[in-house]
Amino acid sequence: MTTLKVELGERSYPIFIQANLLQQPNFLAPFLKTKTVVVVTNEIVEPLYFPLLAEALKGCQISKIVINDGEEFKNLQTFELVISELLAMSAARDTTLIALGGGVVGDLTGFVAACFQRGMPFIQIPTTLLSQVDSSVGGKTAVNHPLGKNMIGAFYQPQAVLIDTNTLATLPEREFAAGMAEVIKYGVIYDAEFFEWLETKQEQIKAKDTDVLQYMIGRCCAIKAEIVAVDERESGLRALLNLGHTFGHAIEAEQGYGNWLHGEAVATGIVLASSVATKMDWLQTSEFRRIFELITSFNLPTSAPAEMNYDCFMRHMRHDKKVQAGKLNFVIPTSIGAAKVTSQISEEVLRTVLS
Repeated sequence: MTTLKVELGERSYPIFIQANLLQQPNFLAPFLKTKTVVVVTNEIVEPLYFPLLAEALKGCQISKIVINDGEEFKNLQTFELVISELLAMSAARDTTLIALGGGVVGDLTGFVAACFQRGMPFIQIPTTLLSQVDSSVGGKTAVNHPLGKNMIGAFYQPQAVLIDTNTLATLPEREFAAGMAEVIKYGVIYDAEFFEWLETKQEQIKAKDTDVLQYMIGRCCAIKAEIVAVDERESGLRALLNLGHTFGHAIEAEQGYGNWLHGEAVATGIVLASSVATKMDWLQTSEFRRIFELITSFNLPTSAPAEMNYDCFMRHMRHDKKVQAGKLNFVIPTSIGAAKVTSQISEEVLRTVLS
């Protein structure tokens, strides 16, 4: 088992990563502060993993709420549905919410936990690669709005993040590849050695080698835990985790949430940000090529939809959370293992890259 900790004082919490974790007896016991539990999951994950979770929750009063699968359901309507279900079952602050699923389930459940009766405990059990390496850690919770992704939410930390790498065995290949976009991001912004490790371990990763996956997920979580401990509310260092997201969120919003997977949009966003960096002479062409090749090796898209031009991107990006004082900030890689946030990008370069 890999064990990590997000250091946030009284709100610190552990991350456990292990194959077959869901089958370990009483694996949840140390983190349950209540005897009443509501599991929020989706229609795909529920038949696969809820029975294992229910077995581990013997002795508790268990209820479940099953939502539709897909990014298009990460919205205020689903948020209200979950709240209504909790009210109907007379849930209270002595109820623990458990998010069992991918990023949509985790983000939505966390936001519900932050809002219901002004706060209730919740636990993350992420079942997709993207949620295991990124969205389940750090306390960002949100739902989408037609005008912008993750625009309605709260910072709210879980009691624990419990990762069973075996859940990746049932993950569709497209979803697994989408998760690799976030994995690659960590190497680009923070850890050149990890990026090089990814380059050398591509075949083992694609084969879902257990030890390789555990190390990979653990390294991503360790980087994010380190960054979140320094900058929980994204006032500085944590903003680097948004590499590729400004462009990527624009693609998701324009194409309709769910048509492009989040990781696919982020992968394209990383390539666009790296292209901007190269044209601004901040990133060497050889390093751009390495980033591009690693992304394409996992069959991820690298070009924005043909119908999206500069004006289309700007229309969406002006609603981005990184707009400050009317200026749009971009996360730009300066080398493999380092990045910066800047608003000093010429319109000419942006037009060229987004044409």
